[in-house]
Amino acid sequence: MTARTADWIAAEDARARLGVRPQTLYAYVSRGRVQVRVDPNDPRRSLYRAADIAALAERKARSRKPAEVAAGAIAWGEPVLASAITTVAGGKLFYRGRDAVALAETETLEAVARLLRGGHGAALKRTDRPQPPSGADMRARAFTALAERAGADPPARGRNPLALAVEAATLLDVLTDAVAGAVGGGAIANRLALAWGQGPGGPGADLIRRALVLLADHELNASTFAARVAASTGASLAASALAGLSALSGPRHGGAAAAVQAFAAEAAQNGPGEALALRLAEDRALPGFGHPLYPHGDPRAEALLTRFSPPPALERLRAAVRNVAGLEPNVDFALVALAENLRLPKEAPFALFAVARCAGWIAHAIEQGQTGQLIRPRARYVGVEPA
Repeated sequence: MTARTADWIAAEDARARLGVRPQTLYAYVSRGRVQVRVDPNDPRRSLYRAADIAALAERKARSRKPAEVAAGAIAWGEPVLASAITTVAGGKLFYRGRDAVALAETETLEAVARLLRGGHGAALKRTDRPQPPSGADMRARAFTALAERAGADPPARGRNPLALAVEAATLLDVLTDAVAGAVGGGAIANRLALAWGQGPGGPGADLIRRALVLLADHELNASTFAARVAASTGASLAASALAGLSALSGPRHGGAAAAVQAFAAEAAQNGPGEALALRLAEDRALPGFGHPLYPHGDPRAEALLTRFSPPPALERLRAAVRNVAGLEPNVDFALVALAENLRLPKEAPFALFAVARCAGWIAHAIEQGQTGQLIRPRARYVGVEPA
């Protein structure tokens, strides 16, 4: 074996050295922890960088205590729950085995929501809906609408699957009504487009439709995990969605658009080069750029940014970050750019995220309920020694 080929090993060898299953090896690749290339002798096979495998094996050997393994799994570690809904593999996002970027070319959020729930065929008839909460704040209306449903809807545990499916479709409409500020009919993307001054069926509505599909689910992110924890208790779908919305509201998740907007404002005031240099000098984050699951670029961002021209100031910021830090935009940057391009309300990025991700929360809530298992981890106590 030559020195060059010795640097790369086959999948079977890589798994044996790590003691992992194929899907775990693929997860390491998708998260940028193991480099992969095509076998020059067989294009159908992949080779894995031996040095990356060795580094992972050494790290695993140093941390074999159950408490240490569990603690590491909480933050970008191994998946803690089995799910058939969504995965990230090879730098791409898949909904039940189908490429999310390809689905965004043609599908609506409603169709993708059915796919995520494991359903197919014609759309379900929704139940009647009340008028949405009043108020000018889209986020507050969304919380209020879900809270009202959570306080009244029956537990999901033991419910008829068809009844849950109808409730799921209705719940997505309830949240859309709250964001749009009125009960509406037709496709969710068109209803949001109308509420935000875009013509239904026009280019703006199509961009909104694409964003909704691309944001519908993203594996076990923080808000989805929160929704599954609530669902594991047997809570209603609305209660699970409310748990998801609560987690989404944080600035390190669905609220990240505000951080991107602040970074963009710094770049507009001081120039992108100076704004970037200052953040790097202060060891501050570059919101809107890079993603742990997509070391080579967020495909959701690329799928959106190729469909319109971002405002010049954001385009200059994107170029500066790429040249200096080598990072590509993530979907948070793309949402902010889309909102500015269409002159949507400032809250629109979060509202788009919430409506879209509600489809995923509901799908995961139903899947978790089907397991019949309660999610209840143990705490590793580090406080004052008990008397």
